[in-house]
This record gives sequence, structure tokens and C-alpha cells, in this order.
Amino acid sequence: MTSPSTLYRGGHLYCPGDPTATALLVRGDRIAWIGADADAPAADVVVDLAGALVTPAFVDSHVHATDTGLALSGLDLSSTRSGAEVTAAVAAFAAALPVDAVVLGHGWDESSWSDQRPPSAAELDRAAGGRRVYLSQASIHSALCSSALLAAAPEVVSAAGYDASGWLRRDAHHVVRALAFGSVTREQRVAAQRVALARAASLGIAAVHECGGPDISDEVDFAGVLALSGDGGPEVFGYWGELMGAARARELGAVGAGGDLFADGALGSRTAHLSSAYLDGDEGACGHGYVSAEQVRDHLLDCARHGMQGGFHAIGDAAIGTVLDGFAQAAGTLGVDRLRAARHRVEHAEIMSKRLIAGFVEYGIVASMQPAFDRLWGGEDRMYAQRLGVARSLDSNPMGAMHGVGVTLAFGSDSPVTPLDPWGSVRAAVAHFNPAQRMSARAAFAAHTRGGWRAVFRDDEGVLAPGAPATFAVWSVPAGVERGLPVLVASDVELRGPEDPTPLPVCRRTVRRGQVIYEALD
Repeated sequence: MTSPSTLYRGGHLYCPGDPTATALLVRGDRIAWIGADADAPAADVVVDLAGALVTPAFVDSHVHATDTGLALSGLDLSSTRSGAEVTAAVAAFAAALPVDAVVLGHGWDESSWSDQRPPSAAELDRAAGGRRVYLSQASIHSALCSSALLAAAPEVVSAAGYDASGWLRRDAHHVVRALAFGSVTREQRVAAQRVALARAASLGIAAVHECGGPDISDEVDFAGVLALSGDGGPEVFGYWGELMGAARARELGAVGAGGDLFADGALGSRTAHLSSAYLDGDEGACGHGYVSAEQVRDHLLDCARHGMQGGFHAIGDAAIGTVLDGFAQAAGTLGVDRLRAARHRVEHAEIMSKRLIAGFVEYGIVASMQPAFDRLWGGEDRMYAQRLGVARSLDSNPMGAMHGVGVTLAFGSDSPVTPLDPWGSVRAAVAHFNPAQRMSARAAFAAHTRGGWRAVFRDDEGVLAPGAPATFAVWSVPAGVERGLPVLVASDVELRGPEDPTPLPVCRRTVRRGQVIYEALD
């Protein structure tokens, strides 16, 4: 039986193989034909694109669906600009909750405040009327907790990273995070996951890489997200971040034993592992490394035994160096070619050097990066500069240099650390604070589309071509854009950055393997 066909015509296709194409035919889950309107074949359904732009759909290569959905539907603190604003937001949100509820909030970032003192545990107690409060910092590697929450986990006082102020990091943070999220029912988690995936589809994202693990989620939560893959929304590819957990990752349905397998923490919480000390932390403090080179080696060997892709979360140069030392040790057993064939990943890779970049090239490591990190925290006067100094800030997130030497880049958001915002991420890569690290719009777009598919071994995806999967998005773009990608950055360099006024494309429809998973209401 012949599959129903749909002809999309009257648009502008981003199709380097046929740059003048204005139409495409979808039959089943594949693109059957691309060309000019005048040459279009007959179809069962015809969709008038009315001049819209059609591109391959985006892939977000690092998300946390449950956290994203909870942030979208819960207490969003990303716009707060002081500790007082945080407590006011907590008070307003808590007033509508039962007295035994846990107040969950996310997104505060003290690095952007004039007075960077966050509210104390006692202040959160008063704001929440005695309710337990858990407020994750933007990096999700530390959190503010009320005294009531701390009292519910008495073991936390002996965990590394505990602070009586209520601002917890490292192991102490994991303790309170597990307690706080234990208050969220399975039904609420599934609802949050659906909210996150629906938001992704509305932004032209047809696939996401869910990064879970025992330190940030649980197995039921992780499996629940994977179960929603393709259920009227984006596909979900899972990475389970547990050391020596390749067999368990496979059992859970993951494509890899990596993602948020922590080699270190985050710059926002001063737990990323650096070779040189933080400028605004304790004297001589360089953050924390959570794995040894030997553990990295053994994990990669475990992945090889089970035929699994591996990877690590590594932000600081010391942590990345440890990971690469582990790769070198694993290469002694497996050989470099076998490591390269596995396309192991490193998430974030923010503080790099030429030596470290060379290691990515040697071992064929996929760099899963987040351009929005530079947009929000890079440059000469933002969080990176406070933590690292201007020189290290401008050298951070060197995606341009990595692309230039052939490192495979897969762009994402790390949502809810930064919002789901694929065109904003492409723009951030184009307008990196360091001109030496800027990418062309075409290269950045490829990293957010084909790069994400390559990271999961789907090398034929992320293009508009006959025979390719019919996975694409339809966009409204500013007038005058007819060929290629739209203009993404202001012509005035001074206007570039987080508040760049240049309008970005707006998604009108997202199609995944021939199925419409989002359509804007006119």
C-alpha cells in the first residue's frame, strides 16, 4: 500500500544540494522529492508554505526533561536580580502551596547581582512560612535550602560541600536534591516531561539527548522520559551517567553510558576542576575532580565490553585533562581506532587548551557544547570573568577553534541551565564574545542539527535531501530573507549579546519523520 504523500510548496528550502528549491514531497517518513514548485509531483495533501523557510529540525544534545518541565511550570528565578527578589518570589509562590509542600525553584544566578549575597536558610524559612525550600542555582550544581529542608536530612551536615548558610555544593547538594525531588510524584514528573518535550517541539526541535544519572535523577524518571520518545513529540536519546554503568545503561534503554557522568562540577558553583585557582573563591581553590584517570580508563573499557558509547561531563581544564589521560590509558588496551569509532562524548568542554583540543581530535571525541554559556556568562564583565579573569573568560568555550580542526560539535542547551533556544544558540556561536572563536551561521547550524544526529550515529539525518528522513521545521523569518540562513546578529557589534534585538525565526511547524509534532495556531 502506498503511503499518503504531502507536498510542501511555495517556500525557501535550506538545502545546499539544491539551493533554488522551493518545494518538497513527503511520503511516509521520508523526503521523496525536492525541487521547484513548477516541477512538483502530485500529492494527496498540499501545504502552502507562503514564503516560509524550511530547514532540517534542530537536535538539542543535552537536556534534563523533568527539571525543564518543572522549571517551566514552577518557580522560575532566572529573572531575579537580588537575594531580596528571590525571597519575595519564594513567598509569593509558597503562599499557594500546602504547609507540608516542598518549594522547588530554579535559575537564580548571583553572578549578575550587584549585591551577590544570596538569602540564607533562615530567610528562606521565613519567606516560605516554614515550608521546605530547594532552589537550584542556574548551573544546577549547587542550591539554596531552607532550615526546614536541612533538618529533614540530618546526614547532610557531614557531607562534602555542606554550609550552614544553606548554600550547598558537591555531595551535600546531591543529598538535599534527592530529598527535595522525592516530593514530586511520578504523575507530576511525567507531566513535567511532556511539558518540556512539547516546548522543544514548538521551537523546531525534533530530537533531544536526555542526560540522566544516579546523582541527578533516578532510573524510573530516566526510563519515563525515554518512554515518551516519539509519542507525538521529539525523539529522545538517553545517556545514563553512572561510572562502570554500561550494562545498566543498556538495560535502561540508553544509547550511551555518559552524559552527566561527572568528572567535575560547574563554574557557577566553583566546583569545575581547574588547573589554576578561581579568582573569587577560597585562596588557591581549583574546584573538584570527581574521577581519576584510571576510573576513566576502566569506564571506557567497560563501554567497549558492552558495545556502548561512553562519555563524561567535564568543564574545567584539569577535569578534561584527567579524562584525556584516561583515554590514553584505554587506548593502550583498545587502540586509538577503536576509541575513535565509539564516538565517545565530553559534555560542556568549557575550559580548553590547544593540547586538550588535540586530544579530542586524536580520540574522535564528540564535544557536546552549549553556546548560550558564552552568551550569558562570557566576555569581560560576566560570571566567567569574575571566576576566572578576563583572559580565561575569553578563551572559554572555544567552539570556533574546535570546529576549525575537525572536532565534531553537537550543540544543546543543558536545559534548564539555559533555556531551550536553538536559534539563540546558533546566534551565540556566531557572535561569541571572542572574535577568534566565532563560527559561521552555516557551521553553527550544522552543529545544532547534523552534529546532534552524528553524536547518536544517525549520519544520514539532519539534511533536506531525497531519501532522507522527513524531519524538518517551517519558520517565519523577517522579510527579505529568501535564500540560505536568516541574519542572526545585529550589524552593530555593540548590540550583539544576550539582548541582541535582531529578530529570530519563529517556528510554524515541526515535522519528525513525516509526522507533524507541532503546528502554530494562526
